[in-house]
Amino acid sequence: MRHRLPTRPLVALAWRHRLHWLYLGYTLCFLGFLFGMGVLERWGLPRQYIGFIFLAAPLVIYAIIGVLARTTDPAEYYVAGRRVPAFYNGMATGADWLSAASFIGLAGTLYLSGYGGLAFVMGWTGGFVLVALLLAPYLRKFGQFTIPDFLGARYEGQLPRLIGLVATILCSFVYVVAQLYGVGLITTRLTSIASFEIGIFLGLGGVLVCSFLGGMRAITWTQVAQYIVLIVAYLVPVMWLSANQTGVPLPQWVYGQQLQAVGQAEIRLKADPREQEVIRLLRDQARGLDEKMAHPEAALQADRDAAWQQVEALKRENAPLYEIQAAERTLARLPASAEVAVAAWRQARDDLLARARPLAGMPDHDQQFDGRPDGTAEERGRYDTSRRNFLALVFCLMVGTAGLPHILMRYYTTPSVREARASVGWSLLFIVLLYMTAPALAVLVKYEIFNHLVGQRFEALPEWIATWNRVDPSLLSVSDVNHDGVLQLGELRIGSDILVLAMPEIAGLPYVITGLVAAGGLAAALSTADGLLLTISNALSHDFYFRMVSPRAISSRRVMLSKLLLLLVALGAAWVASQKPANILFLVSAAFSLAASAFFPALVLGVFWQRANRWGAVAGMLAGLGVTFWYMATTHPWLRGGLGITTPVRLWWGIEPISAGAFGVPVGFAVIILVSWLTPAPPAEVREFVQRLRYPRAD
Repeated sequence: MRHRLPTRPLVALAWRHRLHWLYLGYTLCFLGFLFGMGVLERWGLPRQYIGFIFLAAPLVIYAIIGVLARTTDPAEYYVAGRRVPAFYNGMATGADWLSAASFIGLAGTLYLSGYGGLAFVMGWTGGFVLVALLLAPYLRKFGQFTIPDFLGARYEGQLPRLIGLVATILCSFVYVVAQLYGVGLITTRLTSIASFEIGIFLGLGGVLVCSFLGGMRAITWTQVAQYIVLIVAYLVPVMWLSANQTGVPLPQWVYGQQLQAVGQAEIRLKADPREQEVIRLLRDQARGLDEKMAHPEAALQADRDAAWQQVEALKRENAPLYEIQAAERTLARLPASAEVAVAAWRQARDDLLARARPLAGMPDHDQQFDGRPDGTAEERGRYDTSRRNFLALVFCLMVGTAGLPHILMRYYTTPSVREARASVGWSLLFIVLLYMTAPALAVLVKYEIFNHLVGQRFEALPEWIATWNRVDPSLLSVSDVNHDGVLQLGELRIGSDILVLAMPEIAGLPYVITGLVAAGGLAAALSTADGLLLTISNALSHDFYFRMVSPRAISSRRVMLSKLLLLLVALGAAWVASQKPANILFLVSAAFSLAASAFFPALVLGVFWQRANRWGAVAGMLAGLGVTFWYMATTHPWLRGGLGITTPVRLWWGIEPISAGAFGVPVGFAVIILVSWLTPAPPAEVREFVQRLRYPRAD
């Protein structure tokens, strides 16, 4: 008798086969598009057109996917119908994960901090081990829509759900602000828009068109397309740069060789008399600001008088209009009061002192930690503090990864628990492709700057320096401090957020590669922003409105409300991003600390400890989140200024605010355990619920 295969496996197999062909065709078309743009550049297509095409063409593709995947069905909108194969869920998770911080900020941080930046690579990749072992299979077995859903079911009620809802919105909102900040940088650079704020809101349209119509269904298939763009955009220029420098197009292979070359350049630059002169002059400028702060009223008035006299002198000389306008802007930007002036001067002094060190304040690239373990008392103290911060950051990023709601939600979309486990492995593979390349990229760019840019005359500096200075002077600027007409390393200020975007121009690659990298950064920012905005809107529409306010609301109303909330949250996040609150990597890492302290203890104990109860979870989440937020608010300059905190900064054991979760997570665990022991045990049905999660049936 001939046995017939079940219908469902046949349908699933056909579905996967179709996906393979669709995305293979998409990849080939993208590579063909890239080749065609290269040909058009050789034929003389202007750069502004190339930039616009690289911005618009991917957005059109994402929009088409979003329109085709539109839906009003709750299961499709919230969890993509739970039919995303592990391979594609891993790719979508990789795109969701490889945010603007990873694509734009990681290599820049490695460039500026050397070995210390590897904490991000270790923490972010290690976090997926925790996801695979501790959470992803159990959340998929639970089988609902959101993390607050799990908290409400496991900890018996609406109060844990409400706290989870607030924490979800808080950490996701901080994270999405960072993505929109990256979108603003990219769109401003690609389209030559004068206003960074307009660039953010233009990029916001790309975010909304992917997520507004189809929710998780549209986002999933858009993120797969975005991952292909971002990984090609990251790998191609680095391989090209590696081939130019070493003749080998495998940057990971030549990483050690180029690291040695960078070390030799560092020795040369530290011994250069002109670099030492720049350091001395920067320290003199810092002392001048100290003198200003000693008499702020008189110093501020002198600055106003000097700026006014400059404007009047230019007008008398009939200077060009742009010079007069620049002088007027300088006058208008002067602080309004002595208090504001002192704060600005203090920040400028600290920046000068940070640069008034060998290698413009950067450590040797292969130096593990600041200071020396066998040096003076001060050097030993710096070494211990640096090592503590490294370990604290690795810890926060690992447990934060295992607590981020927008990542954990992805494992609700797989067909089974087995596929959820497999998709974690695929996620890690797709993420590691970029993370193994970022350290090599940082070294290759540092080699290029140390050996080919530093030492050039100011009038011969490449065009990209002036271009990026116009985009945001705080990210890149040069100044002839010692007036010798030659660029020294100490005279170059370059921020971590533009290094990857400027890398093709730094290396002298064709402008098409600049457009490709920008398109990849845009894909990374959009893919993560999509997932975050959906997480926030779902938390409000599903967890708050449906679960707590109107349980009988029809599905179409819930989905429509989610779309409306998504739009409002996106506009709010875009406005905050336009204020440039902090660099991308800090904002993202702050979200990790908040997620780690709010969710990780409650989720892990909820799965593995039956005795954890409602009051323990409530107290633990509040305590962990409260400690983390308080530490950030009292130690980070931007938050202190926004909240009006003027007390002296006191770091606990020297831990920087980026790693505040190192205190919040242990507090969360301790409070949940203690309060759970002091209050009645959860009922039998909750213990049975945990038992079913821990020992799921084979599927």
